[in-house]
Amino acid sequence: MKVTVITGSPHKKGTSALLADRFIEGAKEVGNEVLRFDAAFEDVKSCLACEYCASHDGECVRKDAMNEWYEKLIASDMIVFVTPLYYYTMSTQIKAVIDRFHGNNAKLAGNKKAMLLATSYGADDWTMEGLEKTYEAILRFMNWEDAGKLFATGCPAREMIEQGSFPNQAYELGKSIQ
Repeated sequence: MKVTVITGSPHKKGTSALLADRFIEGAKEVGNEVLRFDAAFEDVKSCLACEYCASHDGECVRKDAMNEWYEKLIASDMIVFVTPLYYYTMSTQIKAVIDRFHGNNAKLAGNKKAMLLATSYGADDWTMEGLEKTYEAILRFMNWEDAGKLFATGCPAREMIEQGSFPNQAYELGKSIQ
């Protein structure tokens, strides 16, 4: 299976980066082809809603890293979003990538699976509700199938998440992809 993991953290050694690393390790172990797009470290400009893409077969007026990734995303069987929680939803870095799906919605829609892995400082039972609703709306709009979610709550620092079961859960999610 071709899997694209899109990360949204500006911390290369942060909590969500650890989940991405472990997920990818598990996914590759069972033979999946995995590409990783670290949105915070790429040149991804925000969507202008100019509709240039509508009359240019999905090509964006913005010339940035997304232009190189559209075909890879379209060819992927699964998209995995990995993000820290920012004010009860995904990080702005990953959201910029998702907003740029706009020009290629028709090419991206349907016949894909998706996963969401997220970390948060907070551990209240409602902490991930906003993020989960956003993810579900993306799935519904894109007609993608949810293949799993991992919400690592109560993880304000890498040292704390390393002591718990969340990294192993991410690894097992990666291994579950067939």
